[in-house]
Amino acid sequence: LDLDWARHVAGAPLRAGDRGLREPAGTRLGVTAITEASVVVVPALAVDRRGVRLGRGGGSYDRALARVRPEAFTVALLHDGEVRDRVPAEPHDRRVRAVITPEGLLQLPAPTL
Repeated sequence: LDLDWARHVAGAPLRAGDRGLREPAGTRLGVTAITEASVVVVPALAVDRRGVRLGRGGGSYDRALARVRPEAFTVALLHDGEVRDRVPAEPHDRRVRAVITPEGLLQLPAPTL
């Protein structure tokens, strides 16, 4: 499943999405809209110090990150204990450039394709 995107304005209504998560109710922008983003915040269960992101195994965010411009800032929001020395990596995994935790910003090595 490829992710679709929509603009969200603070205070605007959200709707229930396909995965039961609340998402912007606005017009869908299409799967390639992410190519215009300068900052991309992605979910993760954990991220290692190489920038490898552990997701839920569906690959949706890896496919989305494959479309992101190389200069875009990709970041995951985590708790401190979710930053690991190593998580399993697969050839299709896309790395993030940083992690934000309650302790602050952790810059990671630039992703390689």
